[in-house]
Amino acid sequence: MSLTYTVIYFLISGLILTTLHFPAGLVCYFIAFTIGSIPFGYLLGRWFGGVDVKKVGSGNIGATNVYRAIKAQDPKRAKIIGGITLLLDGMKGAFPILVAKWMGVCDGVLWGMAFFGVAGHCFSPFLKFEGGKGVATSAGVLGVLVPTAFLVGIALWGLVLKTTRYSSLASLTGLGVGAIVLPFLYPEISIESYVPVYLILFIVFYKHRTNIWRLIRGEEGKI
Repeated sequence: MSLTYTVIYFLISGLILTTLHFPAGLVCYFIAFTIGSIPFGYLLGRWFGGVDVKKVGSGNIGATNVYRAIKAQDPKRAKIIGGITLLLDGMKGAFPILVAKWMGVCDGVLWGMAFFGVAGHCFSPFLKFEGGKGVATSAGVLGVLVPTAFLVGIALWGLVLKTTRYSSLASLTGLGVGAIVLPFLYPEISIESYVPVYLILFIVFYKHRTNIWRLIRGEEGKI
């Protein structure tokens, strides 16, 4: 984790937030982005697995690569740390939205927070604006905002993962179908609120671009 980037990020952010009077919505976006940026997979891999997950396997900080990075030395610990990573990556997307929802923040800002939470995970300022692929954090934010679509996505994720053992294919299928069925399951949501979902979908597919090519070529690794 880059200490220089971390210090610069907080110095610039603190200066901007204290000298300029931003609307409350922008402050919510900043909080969601910052919490989403916490690289739990990287930290847990270093603290409890003794590995730098950015230098192992795919170099991703998500739960799958954390599991793969630690599996060779301790399969049991790998499952535990990978599971905790998955949980924390989901919660860092969900928690800020839950708090904001409890405080009465409007739906439009909540959807914006969802996007910025995922963007923070995928482009973390604490890792030189690199990061994970956004699946768990996307699941966290969608689980709060559109739980029925989230459950559809989770069901498909589990089905595809069980039948193919491709984590990337399962994740993309679950998130993609969840986004497709969203307008049918939640027709009362304004069209503007679908935009953050499709932006999240774009980011996740972009971060999986190498996985997609490996799937096409039949070179993607199974779990």
